[in-house]
Amino acid sequence: MCLLIAMSGVVADAPLIVAANRDERLDRPAVPMTVLREHGPRILGGRDELAGGTWLAVNEYGVVAGLTNQPSANGRDPSKRSRGELPLAFAGYATAAEAVATVPKTLNAADYNSCWLLVGDRSTLFFIGIAGHGEPEVEQLGPGLYVLENAPLRPKSAKAEFVTGLISSALSMQRDQGAAGTVAALESVLGSHQPAIPEARTDAAGRVWPPEVTAACVHVEGYGTRSAMTVMVPTSGVPSVRVADGRPCESELRDATGLWTASASIRSAAST
Repeated sequence: MCLLIAMSGVVADAPLIVAANRDERLDRPAVPMTVLREHGPRILGGRDELAGGTWLAVNEYGVVAGLTNQPSANGRDPSKRSRGELPLAFAGYATAAEAVATVPKTLNAADYNSCWLLVGDRSTLFFIGIAGHGEPEVEQLGPGLYVLENAPLRPKSAKAEFVTGLISSALSMQRDQGAAGTVAALESVLGSHQPAIPEARTDAAGRVWPPEVTAACVHVEGYGTRSAMTVMVPTSGVPSVRVADGRPCESELRDATGLWTASASIRSAAST
């Protein structure tokens, strides 16, 4: 399960702020941050070394595209294309509106396992649902705070509702109500272990989920939060990117903004 938080049109000096935790098997190889595309536009993000692609991509123009997987009773179909291709595809455009107007027309939803995405920039934020068949669902969202996990955006899941409350509390404790304070508040939430549901639950497929998976930062045997990332898109200039190589409760989020101009040798060093 992954967690994706977006604040669109809320902070005056940062039209879009995104915070995310990537939850995955602990033995699945991945690079938490690198240059995914050199130019046309330059794109930064983590890279899954097993299936390729990424869970969260941001480009030099300020377009951010993040992905959460839609659980399936039958599990992931390995014959389908990697969902990690999708954030890269949406981040390949100068604006979110252009990306959303173009990419859904070029993809076949049946080629992918089901998933949801948030795609945004300085002016707009979109929710996209890919159900594994039919046409992708596209909805333009208004200004506000959105929390997307491995569940629909609406109605809010227990985890999304709980995380929203944690964010409100963290923001109320910040003296700096600008971009820096907001990012700091979101990063504190990413490291929270408090579960939204205090007891184990069984899903429709009969799988038992421990309460720890309903926390923002997940710790269970062999699985959990592998990395964290925040993106602050300012009113002008390239986005600020911070990344934790590991659980955000244990690993400090560090500035990765230098990758916008890094040479190939520096990029390689930063991604290992």
